Amino acid sequence: MSERTRKERPANYGQITDEDIAAQQEMNGLEEGSTGQEYHATLSVDAIRNFALSIGDDNPLYVDPDYARTTRWGNVIAPSIMTAITNKPLLGTRIPKETRRKARKLFAGCQIYMSGGTWHWYRPMYPGDTLYSFEGEESCEVKPSEFGGRTVHIVRRYVKFNQRAEVVGIYRALRIMAERKTAREKGKYKDIEPANYSAEQIAEIDASYLEEAPRGGEARYFDDVEEGESLGSLQKGPLTVTDVILTHCAGYGLAPFRMLATSRIAAKDRFNRRNAYSRNRHGVYDTEARVHWDSELAREVGNPEAYDWGLQREFWLHHVLTDWMGDEAFVLRQRDEIRKFNYLGDLQTFGGKVVRKYEEEGRPVVDLAVVATNQRGVETALAEATIALPSKENGPVVLPEAPAELRARAAAFLAEHNRRKYGNKGG
Repeated sequence: MSERTRKERPANYGQITDEDIAAQQEMNGLEEGSTGQEYHATLSVDAIRNFALSIGDDNPLYVDPDYARTTRWGNVIAPSIMTAITNKPLLGTRIPKETRRKARKLFAGCQIYMSGGTWHWYRPMYPGDTLYSFEGEESCEVKPSEFGGRTVHIVRRYVKFNQRAEVVGIYRALRIMAERKTAREKGKYKDIEPANYSAEQIAEIDASYLEEAPRGGEARYFDDVEEGESLGSLQKGPLTVTDVILTHCAGYGLAPFRMLATSRIAAKDRFNRRNAYSRNRHGVYDTEARVHWDSELAREVGNPEAYDWGLQREFWLHHVLTDWMGDEAFVLRQRDEIRKFNYLGDLQTFGGKVVRKYEEEGRPVVDLAVVATNQRGVETALAEATIALPSKENGPVVLPEAPAELRARAAAFLAEHNRRKYGNKGG
């Protein structure tokens, strides 16, 4: 074992310090080209199909090329929220090395919770599209928490664009830093009893699944929608380790957590990112991300069971929207919050309603509200969304334009990337 691996952790490991908060706030406003290698960089029919099926979405628009060719899109398209796990490293503008090195050390040993985000989308993603992004910290706030004591709420903005420098979407991700020791000692969730189901209850859950279906090719027209109408019901679970694994198969959790790291690759990764690993009950170093399938580690951070990824429920909230709206519509915005944990064995039922219908820049749109409730009757997640719908009077949906300033920056980032990669050879 290397000397670096044997080195003792600092005394303030796992603690939120004023110094870390101040350093984090200095990062606000700094942006750089993203060098993250996500699981998907260039989309394919297979990648889109596997993503959709891995989150439980069997809409033919995503999984059946023959059907998709008959729609207004003319081909398979990806669920827009797949932008979250698609990225090719971008060559070019980076923040100073010393700043990046300092940022990597902030909040070492603290638990990170992905707690929701805000999404804007401008165009669909097709097979063959490559996604790049530029990103940076947007805000940093200190807030009290019943679960983790003092916590730090950090919003990071990602501007995603394709190989033609067209801005596909913007993602503002909220992550919360919490002290593991504080969460464990407070024990807010320690008395929650794990779910258990009878054969009859599972039969009822399965029967409900068989009643679900995407609206698909039956267009939902703006003219026919009424404010206050129900979105119907969609369920997910009861949550299993298999569900968590399938979300990894869909592409999430593979970057930046390096879930692909094993054997020699994992050893090299541990050398460079020691704080991302801890020893399991066998004395073996394993990723700290295993709180999502290792209940023993989950209990060490104050939870009674392993739990899903926050982004996993963002995928599910998006599924509610696309099932309801039909294949002729387009999701413009989604703002979501992950409010409670979704533990192994929990069943999430999603419902919602139409809040408002109106025109935005001449485009017929509706605002929706969605809520996820578990089998205990506790609301665990929610979303607000804006959907562009086709109109019998105005015809098909017209996609919006991204802000001009972001389009110009995307073009500049891509030009610099191509210059560094191809030089005078073109590309």
